[in-house]
Amino acid sequence: MENIYIYMLAALAFLAVADLVVGVSNDAVNFLNSAIGSKAVSFKTIMIVASIGVAVGAMTSSGMMEVARKGIFNPGEFMFNEIMVIFMAVMLTDILLLDFFNTMGLPTSTTVSIVFELLGASVAVALIKIYSDDSQSIIDIGNYINNEKAIEIILGILLSVVVAFTIGAIIQYVSRLLLSFKFEEKPDWYSSVFSGLAVTSIMYFIIVKGLKNAAFMPPSAQEFLSTNPFTFIGISFLVFTILSILAIKLFNAKIYTVIIIIGTFALAVAFAGNDLVNFIGVPIAAYNSYEAWTASGAEPTNYVMSALGEPVQTEPYLLLIAGLIMVLTLWFSSKARAVVKTSVDLSRQDEVKERFEPNYLSRAIVRLTIGLNESISGILPNSYKNWSEKQFIKPKIVIKEQDKPAFDLVRAAVNLMVASVLISIATSKKLPLSTTYVTFMVAMGTSLADRAWGSESAVYRVAGVLNVIGGWFFTAFSAFVAAASMAFILYFGGGYALAGLLVLAIALLVRSFLAHRKSSKIMREEDQLEKAESSSTQGVIHESATNIANVIKRGNRIYTSAINGLAIQDLKRLKKNRQQINKLSNEIDDLKGNIFYFIRNLDEPSVAASNFYINILAHLQDITQSLEYISKASHKHVNNNHKKLKFSQIKELKDLDAQLETLFATTQSAFESRSFEQIGAVLAKKTEIFDLVKDKIQKQVERTRSEESSPKNTTLYFSLLLETKDLLTAMMNLLEEYYQSHDSSVKPAKLISDQEE
Repeated sequence: MENIYIYMLAALAFLAVADLVVGVSNDAVNFLNSAIGSKAVSFKTIMIVASIGVAVGAMTSSGMMEVARKGIFNPGEFMFNEIMVIFMAVMLTDILLLDFFNTMGLPTSTTVSIVFELLGASVAVALIKIYSDDSQSIIDIGNYINNEKAIEIILGILLSVVVAFTIGAIIQYVSRLLLSFKFEEKPDWYSSVFSGLAVTSIMYFIIVKGLKNAAFMPPSAQEFLSTNPFTFIGISFLVFTILSILAIKLFNAKIYTVIIIIGTFALAVAFAGNDLVNFIGVPIAAYNSYEAWTASGAEPTNYVMSALGEPVQTEPYLLLIAGLIMVLTLWFSSKARAVVKTSVDLSRQDEVKERFEPNYLSRAIVRLTIGLNESISGILPNSYKNWSEKQFIKPKIVIKEQDKPAFDLVRAAVNLMVASVLISIATSKKLPLSTTYVTFMVAMGTSLADRAWGSESAVYRVAGVLNVIGGWFFTAFSAFVAAASMAFILYFGGGYALAGLLVLAIALLVRSFLAHRKSSKIMREEDQLEKAESSSTQGVIHESATNIANVIKRGNRIYTSAINGLAIQDLKRLKKNRQQINKLSNEIDDLKGNIFYFIRNLDEPSVAASNFYINILAHLQDITQSLEYISKASHKHVNNNHKKLKFSQIKELKDLDAQLETLFATTQSAFESRSFEQIGAVLAKKTEIFDLVKDKIQKQVERTRSEESSPKNTTLYFSLLLETKDLLTAMMNLLEEYYQSHDSSVKPAKLISDQEE
């Protein structure tokens, strides 16, 4: 019987390592988004600083481990075998749930996950005990749950949403009023005082609140920090302000960059100190339970787990190992970067292609906010409004779109300062505050205060925030239900259920890893369309040639696949074909969405390039719309089990496809080799290819009058021919645009920033 618990401990150790990897991939957004979004320093520097912070924070999180042992349930009400079922159910649920959110690229709360998983699993086992004992009823479930602490934790998590958003918005608004967007032009003492305040607040809450109970802190230092907090704050402010002034005067230091580096370190420390319990707290609690049970010599079903209620110091080497795993995950997890992108995009200062669609609630919130803003604005004096407007004027920077930071150094510094302070306060009170809630909502609050949510983007950003927050609450519900289900299965299934669930978890993780790696490769596949960056017509002609060749190449495959799939009634091929044309259509939509930024980067004398680029995109869209209709109509016909096309119809379509394939291949070759003179030869065959389509249409008219045929077949065949004609028209218009605009004697111009580089 003892062997099954050894197997459970081994499984929990494996799950702890996997959970660290999956959890850090999700939570990297918490301490990386501000530094990455501001582009203050290189990505490598950010990672080094964050890694050191995570390692230090991991060594300070021992006190938080008590949450997993007695924060949610009363351990004295459960036997050893029941406790092991609870812990096993929690870890299996946690790793699968977090991996799902990582794969979706959404930041979710590991704290919410672990809290509601512990709650769900303990409630499930408590219900089993209650219904197996006639002397108990459902109202006795309160004896099993640590109601007071659980409610305190859950309320703390929920309140953190409002608190983090509000404090972030207020501090950012005040900081922007004082420093403006032209903060680098302010006197040196402005930035020195800001640095003194920022670093002092960070260091106070990290050292006094976060590290004062750490094992490596000497007792004398702990006593001084506890009894003289204001002295420490005053001295720190003076020291850091003076150091900032000296750094600026003597070394010409970029003080805001220094603040961001310190803030990234501090937030990484706060994150690891608060969140490590989410990943290894349960396995360590299980190990402590096993030690107590084996020492007792009692049967697992008779040993009451009161020992978990006693404070236990976690072994430092376990914390160190966990910290090292977290650091390695930071460096090698591609999923971590996908999650970071969501948070950065939602707080970006400039408009970008939004990831979320607006909904009724986001529109209502934006309208309400606009009305509230107008009401407040009517009360404020004009002198204040005029002054504050000047503080929010953003300087114009000529830089490539992809090189622009998502937000400036002031906002990044405020994000890091506010988030690290709030998390450190929670850690000092041994509350497992959601670092995801705090950092995300601070970032949203500061972006709102910074007027990053303008009329062009507000409904999309609010919808994004609602989606992410909705995901967090979905996490709570699904974590509770899934953990409860796992607990029921493990309790009644024993060793067989344990083995089956472990195999399932490993299989799902491997499948998720392979799917993510495949999707990452697809994102940068050879045929992906690229945005134009040249500043002249001839430059755009040469840059767009690659896109044209790719569209022609992929369009050729899509058209042929539609005809072949229709000929042999291959529904699977037609379905895949629709996915391919949808992907191509979305890429062209992305290019059209970039027109605004493309035109802004044009040199004044070469504005004609914009007309060419817009016309080319319009022709490409016409091509994809025709291909989309052909693919959709073919798939619908086969999917509805309509009659097959006649042999003569298939033969004519195949003949037409062969002619188009030759035309497409010649065009693709001309664009790939940049031999735009060859386009003339293709255009010379324009009449011939159109006559071929007209001939097919005429033959079908005659067949319809003389032969018995299916109305569905006739409609489909005419639709395919007419859309093919539209496809050819769009393609010929595109070729004529190129043929008329290309001038081989003019060298393509590049962006000014390219030339300088």
